[in-house]
Amino acid sequence: MLKKLLLFLLCITCFFGYTQEEATVADFTIRGNKRLKTSFIRLLSETKIGAKLDSASLEQDIIRLKRLPAVSHAYYLVYYSHENKYNVFFDIEENFTLNPQLNVYTTNDDEFAFRAGLYEFNTLGRNITFGGFFQHDIFDSFGINFRAPFLFSNKIGLALNYQDLTTQEPVFLDSGSADYKYNNTSFEVLGLYTFNFHHRIEAGVTFFNEDYKFISGATEASIPLDFALDKMLLKLVYEYNNLDYYYQYVEGYKSTLNTQYVTVTSGQENGSVLPDFFIFWNDFLYFQRIGEKGNWANRLRIGLASNPNSPFAPFSVDNNLNVRGVGNTIDRGTGVILLNTEYRHTLADNDWFVMQSNVFVDGGSWRNPGGDFGDFGDSQNIRIYPGVGLRFIHKKIFNATFRIDYGYGVTRDSTNGFVFGIGQYF
Repeated sequence: MLKKLLLFLLCITCFFGYTQEEATVADFTIRGNKRLKTSFIRLLSETKIGAKLDSASLEQDIIRLKRLPAVSHAYYLVYYSHENKYNVFFDIEENFTLNPQLNVYTTNDDEFAFRAGLYEFNTLGRNITFGGFFQHDIFDSFGINFRAPFLFSNKIGLALNYQDLTTQEPVFLDSGSADYKYNNTSFEVLGLYTFNFHHRIEAGVTFFNEDYKFISGATEASIPLDFALDKMLLKLVYEYNNLDYYYQYVEGYKSTLNTQYVTVTSGQENGSVLPDFFIFWNDFLYFQRIGEKGNWANRLRIGLASNPNSPFAPFSVDNNLNVRGVGNTIDRGTGVILLNTEYRHTLADNDWFVMQSNVFVDGGSWRNPGGDFGDFGDSQNIRIYPGVGLRFIHKKIFNATFRIDYGYGVTRDSTNGFVFGIGQYF
């Protein structure tokens, strides 16, 4: 009897020992990738040979891959191998990543501007973005950009940006408005650090020169007609990302906080016209699937800056940035509250092409330079522009969304106009 009892206890012990043994990854295979390096995918993935088999980690690995410009879609498969060990397969559908960029915007005042560029989003097969743009907005501009989020490891990267940007900028004075030719020549260095699946930061410095030249309009004795300033900008960006992608559909939320401190190093009376200032804004993005073909998309931006009574305020009201149909830089402020909401509905969908309709409302308000928070409720600062649009999407080319939007203002002194571009508006 005692022998039978001991044998029974031994069997129970062996059983629980076997069932509590962790499932592990015996082999990890990546399939379908051609230009995206297998070694790079392994670098990013939490899944490793010999590691614990964890469904939550597998899901995060797949979402992380789908966030890469080079990946159109990805999924995983798990097969039993032997002795509680499993073989894991990642199947990758790649995007074409050498992409043209185009933004074109007009209003009923016959304004016309565009930005065209060419970028490779998967340089060397390692998710490195490199390219440049040319812009015509009355004057010509250009920029060159390099961004490698995982240049040194699966957490540490680097970004370098150079631009020579020239535009005609309206300046709003007590005596009326004036137009200045504005040139910004800058060089930026950013360090990039990814903490984990949700959190990342970037921090760095920009050295730039701003040059203002009077063209026409109102003048004031305290505002010079021509001046130039050398400046330094310190930047810190924090991002929380909980977005998931399924081809053209997006679900989840994302928050990006951008903080900057700008100091004048030399120039017009060491910055008496444009003093040192602090600025921050936070973009909250929220996406929700509606049925099989719908996607509700939202962006809320809240931003504040130092509040001197200066005509050169940092937040602008602009067609291509925040309110579709409003015009090209029609006003400025030292604070912003902005909401873009739109419903995207898929009209046609096949292996490579998608057509979406789009119904939107863009609305926002700005704080006047030197003003107070009551300015946000002032009717002359509030702009609301509903509109409609179309999206033509190539499912196998990264960011290959050609958009056409028409916004029509319903608030005081409103305009209307078309906005064209590559990529979703937000």
